[in-house]
Amino acid sequence: MTQTQIEAEPLHSSLAGDPELAEIVEMFVEEMPSRVSALLDQLDTSDWEGLRRTAHQLKGAAGSYGFAPISPCAARLEDALADGEPEERIRNAVDALTRMCNRARAGTPP
Repeated sequence: MTQTQIEAEPLHSSLAGDPELAEIVEMFVEEMPSRVSALLDQLDTSDWEGLRRTAHQLKGAAGSYGFAPISPCAARLEDALADGEPEERIRNAVDALTRMCNRARAGTPP
């Protein structure tokens, strides 16, 4: 499988098979486009503190909703901002995080 194919693979919650949690996982996935939009808006306006805060919130929430692969991407962005890394690295971290977030899907894998 190529890197492009891996990046296109849907990302399902590890909690997807739990009928009691399916609804909250679905709500988390439904909110993902607005989270991605916030990240991109904060990047476009150089709102570094807002971007750090959003990454921090996403890092914790993603793990709580069973989307563990998103958390390290959010942590990398949060760390890049906290360490004052160059804007290019911050942009790359936002890109990696938003690509991962866009893969999140509700329900169980087919």
